[in-house]
Amino acid sequence: MTHPALIRRDHLSTALRLAADGLPVLPLRKGKVPFANCPACLYSACGGRPHMKTPGPCACPAPCHGWAAATTDPWVLNSRQWAAAWREAAGVAYHPGGAGLTVVDLDHADAVAWARATLPATRTVTTTRGQHWIYQGVMTSANGVRDGVDIKSTMAYARWRGPGTDPLTALPEAVRSLIVKAPTVYQAPGIDALPARAAAGTCPHRTPAFLERGITMAVQRISGASSGIHAAVYATFLAVLSTHGRCGCLTEDHIARLFAAAQAKGESARHCADAWTNALTRLGL
Repeated sequence: MTHPALIRRDHLSTALRLAADGLPVLPLRKGKVPFANCPACLYSACGGRPHMKTPGPCACPAPCHGWAAATTDPWVLNSRQWAAAWREAAGVAYHPGGAGLTVVDLDHADAVAWARATLPATRTVTTTRGQHWIYQGVMTSANGVRDGVDIKSTMAYARWRGPGTDPLTALPEAVRSLIVKAPTVYQAPGIDALPARAAAGTCPHRTPAFLERGITMAVQRISGASSGIHAAVYATFLAVLSTHGRCGCLTEDHIARLFAAAQAKGESARHCADAWTNALTRLGL
């Protein structure tokens, strides 16, 4: 029987070898879960958020966790901070996007059969339940693109299962198209969620341009938020309602524009509705 300590040292040796070949790697604990190395953002996504168009390096003290922890630096892999992680490691993972790769994770036999009938042949790695098909090229990661099929590339990690067989093939359009969805239909609150018009029935603002400029600036504020999207959306809704909520000038079109900007940043329709309702409540509207 192989001693656990020898297995763990072997994980570090594997990681160092892969890093030398340009593959960003990180240790995995039991259950194929990354170690939470960064107390500043424990168990949360780091280095980017789902709504961000371009992932970036982890901004927390290195090494962080998840895909953001993956590195090719042998000094980091051998660092004192990661010593405990390697002692407990149950496996090695890598960041495919960081190596210019995309992994099509096929979770069962039916998914493998689908890939063989649909996708061009490429490097194949056998996994516990299915296969990893690895392509040369980077794309957005997505889970559940079809039954038993996940896409792992940018802002994701895949467990190292060995070098696989067959040469790499360029990432095909058939894989890229798996994450293309129908255009989003933005959901805005109904007419009941609009503030009532002032009793006098007139707007105190001098011109409609004032309201239009306010909505445009609010949309820009939401669209330009790079972090804390929930807070940015709520604060923007609050600002719009505090200025325009009592005169009754806001229309469903105005609110739909605000909701569209928020949902384009990753907010759900429910979260938008909650933020809108909370802002109304706070202002007594």
